[in-house]
Amino acid sequence: MLTIKILGGGCENCKKVEAAARQAAANLGIQANFQKVTDHDEIYKYPIFATPGLVINEQVTHLDIETRPDTQQLLEYGLFFHGHKCPAMPMGLRASLAAMEALGVERTGDSSLVALVDLDENHCATCFADGVQVATGCTFGKGNIRKLHYGKWGLTLIDKKHGKAVRVVPRAEAMQRNKETEFMALRKAGTPPTQIDPSISEPLVEAVMNAPLEALLIDGEVFDCEWRDKLPHTFESVVCEECGEMVVERNARIKAGRVLCIPCAEN
Repeated sequence: MLTIKILGGGCENCKKVEAAARQAAANLGIQANFQKVTDHDEIYKYPIFATPGLVINEQVTHLDIETRPDTQQLLEYGLFFHGHKCPAMPMGLRASLAAMEALGVERTGDSSLVALVDLDENHCATCFADGVQVATGCTFGKGNIRKLHYGKWGLTLIDKKHGKAVRVVPRAEAMQRNKETEFMALRKAGTPPTQIDPSISEPLVEAVMNAPLEALLIDGEVFDCEWRDKLPHTFESVVCEECGEMVVERNARIKAGRVLCIPCAEN
């Protein structure tokens, strides 16, 4: 009897691999003992770079089934959008994809999703947010991504339509490994990321994109979340009588009987 192990945390892709393996065994008339390996320390014992993995009689093998979305194109767009290669943007990408899978949602083209990132200002690895924007479609332009100014790297993704949310956080040890690299040493010394040799930055990108999810992220439980926008969406606007520029009506000020934008009113 064969022993077939499915390596992974139990996501939809893991279920697809298990179902396909069971079907293949049935078609061939093979008796097999199926085991699910979810502990990332146990998964690490096998030479795999991403989950799900398939092990038959202790030999890692490949099943010809498409189990993952094509993240390569998403990564390439993210690198173009972001402007340089570093480990933080792909980390945001992976965290977002994990959150979207947990919620069962697709990338948004409107404001049906809201992304809350723990980032503050002017600290390392804020590039994380660009990965979130690329993967989720939550953008500063649409107003559905917001910084919480905690100085951390967590992502809370909210599905407004179904009132659900999930929080995904990079593992501290994964972040620490990135901080101990030559890339980070150069950044601390003041080298712009665009001037760092690709031979230094590209392996970090590949490491983040290929790491087993369980080794990279802490994926929390989905919880109920009723999101309410602080301000209603408005289309009303007026023209500042001083500078002549358009201003949202609720942001206009009345000064000496004139309708002014905030900068003109404060001058």
